Amino acid sequence: MIRKIGLSLLLILSVFVLGVIGFIRFSPQFGAPPKTEEHDRIRNSSNYEGGQFVNQVETRMEMGFSKMLAAIREYRDARNITPKDSLPVRFSEQPVTLRSMDADTSVFVTWFGHSAVLVELEGKRILLDPMLGEASSPLPFISTRFPYQEPIDMAQFTDIDAVVISHDHYDHLDYPTILQIQDDVGHFFTALGVGSHLKSWGVPEEKITELDWWESAELDNLTFTATPNRHFSGRGLTDRNKTQWASWVLTGEHNNLFFSGDGGYAGHFKEIGEAYGPFDLTMIECGQYNEKWSEIHMMPEQSVQAHLDLKGTLMMPIHWGAFNLAIHSWTDPVLRAKAEAEKHDVSITHPYIGERFRLGDPVPVVDWWEEDAR
Repeated sequence: MIRKIGLSLLLILSVFVLGVIGFIRFSPQFGAPPKTEEHDRIRNSSNYEGGQFVNQVETRMEMGFSKMLAAIREYRDARNITPKDSLPVRFSEQPVTLRSMDADTSVFVTWFGHSAVLVELEGKRILLDPMLGEASSPLPFISTRFPYQEPIDMAQFTDIDAVVISHDHYDHLDYPTILQIQDDVGHFFTALGVGSHLKSWGVPEEKITELDWWESAELDNLTFTATPNRHFSGRGLTDRNKTQWASWVLTGEHNNLFFSGDGGYAGHFKEIGEAYGPFDLTMIECGQYNEKWSEIHMMPEQSVQAHLDLKGTLMMPIHWGAFNLAIHSWTDPVLRAKAEAEKHDVSITHPYIGERFRLGDPVPVVDWWEEDAR
């Protein structure tokens, strides 16, 4: 009897494992690793060692058994990690698709929650980490987006000059979003190796530029520069750190912007600030953190310090307000960032989701999340 039960459990486990392997192998959303012909450039990167990309400083990502138990206890005791009600939004009544008359020098910014930002930079429309889908995981019922009072209208994402992808995690590189917008995108700029996913999803190779840290590429009057970060990559079980992660500098003739992607705090922010600062706007990761993985995600106070290191003028916290990927209050990132910014006299903006604003004008500072507490 015991032997039969053991065999039955083994059979169930085998079916489960084969099912997982089959799902990963045949589901397109996992993307594809770089092909053999792309390996030479990757192997020649100074940031590639022992068959994988590495950080500039030692970065530990292990979650031992004791840490996992502690995380489970934290999750059990967590409060307010998701909003009580649908989040207020300020989407335009008419999707913004026409270029502004004063676009030659202006910058318009629209945040869609998490790290998805539309930047209209000196006449070019640029989408940053456009995770606009409903689930930040390969399974549609895990890590779903907070409810918005109105859904994101995908019809507005036409006439996009460029998409920038910081790294290949699901909450930054979203397969359904790429499928919807790729025909309306002029060019994709990605960290080294990430283009392999896009190619597997049907994006033509000539529309993709992959950059290693400190490499730059131009698009008419704009320059895109991949800069260091402290993070990791991977979409499946066997591709950890096979593609690179990066922060980005976007430089026009009149404006200079920084987009952090994801990563822990380290000296690279000061290095980037010395090389490319000052910045008119820094879009800085601020959310989904925990002391247990602080080496790969900054705490809000470190996000403000990163802004200072970068010689930023205006800071916009990103990587919050859309998904519950860590065990902290969903408003904790912006509240802590605001408090730290006030200590250091840092100008900070936190627009409504979908609220479009122009740099140089009075920026959004309404505490819109308080509507959820009423």
